[in-house]
Amino acid sequence: HRVCATLVDQGFLIYEENGKRLRAARRSRTIGAGLMFSSHLHVIRRQILEDVARKVEETVNFVVPEVSGMNYLDRVETDWAFRVQLPIGTNVPFHCTASGKTYLSSLSAKDRAKLVPALNLQAHTSNTFTSPEALMQELDSISKQGYALDNEEFLDDMLAIAVPVRHANGRFVAALAFHGPSIRLNREKLVASKPVLVEAARQLQAVLFAD
Repeated sequence: HRVCATLVDQGFLIYEENGKRLRAARRSRTIGAGLMFSSHLHVIRRQILEDVARKVEETVNFVVPEVSGMNYLDRVETDWAFRVQLPIGTNVPFHCTASGKTYLSSLSAKDRAKLVPALNLQAHTSNTFTSPEALMQELDSISKQGYALDNEEFLDDMLAIAVPVRHANGRFVAALAFHGPSIRLNREKLVASKPVLVEAARQLQAVLFAD
C-alpha cells in the first residue's frame, strides 16, 4: 500500500474514477514509450516495420493504447503519392480503428462489457459502430480470428488491418497495422496480407521482450 501511495504521489499511477483501482499514469506511459524507442530496440523495430511496408506496399503503424485512444508511436510511410496522412503522435479512437478494436478485443469479456458502454461511440462515417451491442459482437469475432479490420469506419475511403503484438506472457502491448485508400485496398487484400503482419508481430515480441 505504501509503495502504491508513493507511485500515485510521484505521478506514476492514478486511481480510476471509482477510486478502487489503479492504472498507469502519463508519467509511466511516457517512460514505457521511451524504453520502446531506446537504442538498438528502436532500430530493430524500425527494420521490422520497414520490411512489412515493403511487402504490403502501404503505410505500416506501431500503435499503443492510451487513456484517450490509440497513439501512433511509430510508422513507415508508403512510397505512393496518394496516401492517408496519420503522423506519429496521432491519437485515434478505439471503436472505429483496426488498432483500437484489436486492443479492445484483447480485453477479457468482463472488461469489455464494462468499457464499451462507457466509450463515446461517435459516428465518423456511415460504417462506424455506434451501438455497444454491435461493437461487442464485432470484438468477439476479432478475438476469435486474431485480427481486426477498419472497413472505412474511421475515415471514408480508408481501410486497415491490425494484429496484436503481445508480451511473452500474452498481455497486449501494441497493435501492428497497415492502412491505405480504398482505390488500392479491399477486404480480401487485407486478409491475404495477415500472415505478413502475424510474422512481424512474432518478431517484435521476440525482440522487445526477450529475456
